[in-house]
Amino acid sequence: MIEVEVVGKLEDLRSVALDAPSHATVRRLCVLAAASAGVEDGHLAIEYVDAERIAQLNAEHRGKAAPTDVLSFPIDGAAPHAGLARELGDVVICPEHTIDLREAIVHGVLHLVGMDHETDNGEMLALQAELLAWERADDP
Repeated sequence: MIEVEVVGKLEDLRSVALDAPSHATVRRLCVLAAASAGVEDGHLAIEYVDAERIAQLNAEHRGKAAPTDVLSFPIDGAAPHAGLARELGDVVICPEHTIDLREAIVHGVLHLVGMDHETDNGEMLALQAELLAWERADDP
């Protein structure tokens, strides 16, 4: 089972993004993205931050002194860990710089499970689009 922790106040998020997904939708997106890479158990966190915080993280970890939409910080990756709970990592999202929060969630989780659109000839972004189309078709 994928355990999803959402950090950041949803009320604050809704003031920036009116289409902010519910916790249930966030969990469903995370489970869908992880399962697409064969990962069915582990823990991950989705954190919503402001532009200042994501710019700081972007500078610190990517050497880019500017805000961005989403950053992923994988810990254990997609490889199974015998008998141990898997810590997939954290996805940090800045709603102020994100056009589609659902897309940012899926994008971030795909990175946590080992995918990289900068090196994979488009496979990750194609899968991301497919997963979002499925999720939107099933969204109640």
